Amino acid sequence: MDREATSNTAESPAAAYLAVFRGSFSSALRWPQLDALWGSVRDKPHGWYVYPVGEPPPAQPLSTDALSRFIDEIDQLLRAEHDEDYCGIVYADDLADPSMIKVYDPNNLGVSCGYSDNPPLPGWVLSRLPPIDLEAARQPAGRRRWWQRLFGTQD
Repeated sequence: MDREATSNTAESPAAAYLAVFRGSFSSALRWPQLDALWGSVRDKPHGWYVYPVGEPPPAQPLSTDALSRFIDEIDQLLRAEHDEDYCGIVYADDLADPSMIKVYDPNNLGVSCGYSDNPPLPGWVLSRLPPIDLEAARQPAGRRRWWQRLFGTQD
């Protein structure tokens, strides 16, 4: 999906985020590709949200210092816990100029590559769009309607 499509004013912020999240991504397959990806984020550090999936989505982007610290820490974690000669667990919508990056937890990979009707969620998502609760968004529509009817709530 191209980035202009996500700026459609008729589209809700949640729908825009999901459209990008469900769009096409490329893997930083090798460690040098991951280094280059982190470099492109560091080159344009303003406006990045970092969302640890399973926690409440952040309301504000990280400061440049906090973003740099996160990149340093997640890079160290990935290299220590994904003890392979390749990376392959970090995906970006555009490796050279990303607006969204999915980082899979090396200890919870499931089927992060390949096809699955219910792929695992990434451990962390970096994005230029305000994130939404991905775990709640995964809930099937029928189940959500049942829950809302049961408790009289609305989205």
